[in-house]
Amino acid sequence: MSGRHAVPSRWGHLYREIAKFGLVGLSGFVINLGVFNLVRSVAHWQTVRASVLATAIAIMGNYLGLRYFAYRDQTQDERSRRKELVLFLSFSAIGLVIENSVLYATTYGFGWDSPLANNICKLVGIGIATVFRFWSYRTWVFRVAGGQQDRTVADSRGGAPAFHAPSAAPPEPLLAAFQEKA
Repeated sequence: MSGRHAVPSRWGHLYREIAKFGLVGLSGFVINLGVFNLVRSVAHWQTVRASVLATAIAIMGNYLGLRYFAYRDQTQDERSRRKELVLFLSFSAIGLVIENSVLYATTYGFGWDSPLANNICKLVGIGIATVFRFWSYRTWVFRVAGGQQDRTVADSRGGAPAFHAPSAAPPEPLLAAFQEKA
C-alpha cells in the first residue's frame, strides 16, 4: 500500500484491534463485576478477597478471548505460545494488583465500604488496569515477531502490515555521519 492510504490502513488496523480488545474486555468486565457482586452478596466474602477472585476468573476468560478471537491470526509454535501465556499471566497479575489496589485504598483507607462505593471504585480500578493491560498485551504478549512476519500476517488478511512496536531500535544514520567526521 502506498502514500495516503498507508496511514489510514494502519489506523484502521489499530481501531479494529481496539474494538476486538474492547469486546473481549467487555465480556471480562461483565464476568468480573458479576462474580464480584455474587461472591460479596451470597458468600459474604471481604471486599478485596472477592474482587481478587472475580478478577482472576475474568483473566482466564480474557486470555481465551484474546488468543482465539482478537489475536487469532498470529500463529505460533508451542514454545512461543507458552511464553505468551507466561507474559499474559504476568501482566495480568500486575493489572490485578492495580485494579485491586484502588479498591483496597478506598475500602480500607477511606472507609467507603458500601456496595455502591465498592462497585464504583472497582470500575475505576478496572479502567486504570485496562489501559495498562491494553498497552502491555499489544506491546509484549500478542505481538508478531519480526517485520516480514508482520507483512505475511497482514497480506493473508488482505490488509496493511500490523501496527506494532519495532523489536529493535532503528539505525541512526545522522549520528553515524557525525561520528565518521570526528
